[in-house]
Amino acid sequence: MAGPGTCLNDIDVVVLAGGLGTRVSDVLGDTPKLLAPIGGQPFLDILIGRLRAFGLSRLLLGLGHLGGRVVDHMTAHPAEEVEVVTVLEQSPQGTAGALRLIAPQIASDPVLVMNGDSFTGADLCDFAAAHRRSGAAASILAAEVADTSRFGRMVVGADGRVAAFAEKSPAGGGRGLINAGVYLFSAGMLEKIRAMPGPSLEKDVFQNLGPGTLNAVVSRASFIDIGTPADLKRAETVLAPYISRP
Repeated sequence: MAGPGTCLNDIDVVVLAGGLGTRVSDVLGDTPKLLAPIGGQPFLDILIGRLRAFGLSRLLLGLGHLGGRVVDHMTAHPAEEVEVVTVLEQSPQGTAGALRLIAPQIASDPVLVMNGDSFTGADLCDFAAAHRRSGAAASILAAEVADTSRFGRMVVGADGRVAAFAEKSPAGGGRGLINAGVYLFSAGMLEKIRAMPGPSLEKDVFQNLGPGTLNAVVSRASFIDIGTPADLKRAETVLAPYISRP
């Protein structure tokens, strides 16, 4: 596991967690994915612990379905030395829609945005440094996985910029790079996203930006999306280094 850092001291972190969680509802019932028990600890607590290793000071949670349970959890178990802002959407907005809703609360440039149902062991300070070196308006963390078929594949050029996104395809799997759901957006890119139509960052925003607009930072660290029962089941093994034991 990467050592502690301070790079998030002055970078707001937005976690987008407004999805309905339909794929894991049979397993979790009325527990939101952010509070999924993993190794006896809510996933959100593991995620906050990881972010605090990089100096997290301000966290914005974009919540939707069962969001009230997350608010109750944060009230009962506040994150030490972290300001937490919660924004509840009244109906599903998608990743782009949720970010537009929470954007007025964002106070840093850049801002770190991440999906609330995935986890990466990548060094976020390295990610932030690479983003700044690139000079790009936005950077995407790219995870290398053994099988891209469930996620869709990212094509990254020799210049480190995203050349294309390929759709999910059982026939087009194999080892490759995927969008890990972790982004750094400049204030300018955030304004562009607010002005663009469509609910999805992945389909409505990224697909409509010119090739080379987005910088890609490749990580070979652990990655998991807990959005399916199979991955939720193996999450304890993948996240073992980050789970706080009594």
